[in-house]
Amino acid sequence: MSLLVTIDTDPQFAPKPGLPLPERLIAGSPEFKTWAQDESRGETIKTGIWEATPGETHSIKGTTFEFCHILSGLVEIEEAGGETKTYRAGDSFVMKPGFVGIWRTIETVRKIYVCVYE
Repeated sequence: MSLLVTIDTDPQFAPKPGLPLPERLIAGSPEFKTWAQDESRGETIKTGIWEATPGETHSIKGTTFEFCHILSGLVEIEEAGGETKTYRAGDSFVMKPGFVGIWRTIETVRKIYVCVYE
């Protein structure tokens, strides 16, 4: 097994479909697709591609650390008690454990994610 993993930004296998939890949905009817591509350290680190259609949801990280790199689309993320930031293709950001806010998908977004779970 190689310790070097390439993330395929246009995977050709079927994604896992998903929807926001009803209690997290604010507006719209977003749908999610996840192409999981790697797990490490007993599944506490996960990497892959995630896509969401337009809508607005509560984002609650809990104890999870997440790095995101936007491949396409447009999102606004409003941190509770903080400012709203806009991210588009080429932008990267981190949501640290304890993050609470609102995720607004303005244009269908596709991102690379790396999540570290405690």
